[in-house]
Amino acid sequence: MLIKEIPEVERPRERLIKYGVSNLSNEELLAILIKTGSHGKSAKDLASEVLRKIGDISKFKDINIYTFQNIKGLGLVKRIELVVLNELGKRIYLNNNKKKNIIYTNPKVIYQDNKYLFDDLKQEYFYVFYLDNKKNLIERKLLFMGTINRSIIHPREIFKNAYLCSASSFICMHNHPSGDVIPSQADIEITKTLKEIGHLQGIEVIDHIVVADNDYFSFYENNMME
Repeated sequence: MLIKEIPEVERPRERLIKYGVSNLSNEELLAILIKTGSHGKSAKDLASEVLRKIGDISKFKDINIYTFQNIKGLGLVKRIELVVLNELGKRIYLNNNKKKNIIYTNPKVIYQDNKYLFDDLKQEYFYVFYLDNKKNLIERKLLFMGTINRSIIHPREIFKNAYLCSASSFICMHNHPSGDVIPSQADIEITKTLKEIGHLQGIEVIDHIVVADNDYFSFYENNMME
């Protein structure tokens, strides 16, 4: 049944206006975001397929533009809009967490809080987490993408951002799409370089965490930050 064939009072937008957004089902909320149907499917039909695909709404945080590419009627534009919504939700969540003064001193906690950033990535992403003098998170920045090596990672960019947000220290985190969390020689060299510059600049490099699949490697935990 197409949306226009549903009685007006039962259509998702009308129900939102009448009953409030908190009283809509996950399917109805997604249908509003999807807006229109396609190929004989209504927006609600597409929303149902999206929910069946992920199995549980909590897994929506793990989607990317390819997650729903096999759902006919859910083209690239609609998939991009869903991914954008997802990213906005993550950023709102991160900002709320900042207000709660998250203290980043435990590599496992850092990994668990941020592993979603690397889901299904085909290349390496290099993030830096800037901290104040009490190890509270000030800001998280994606600074580099591509194969992690000296030609890609520029220490000046990392330290420039540290100055801009008045950070006392920072933690690096990047992924290995290969699935192997063991640091490469390039990982070891860039970490050593950052530590040396950080010592001169008075900005401590606390850890470098490598992420792959459902595992991580912490330089700090493995006594490689001394």
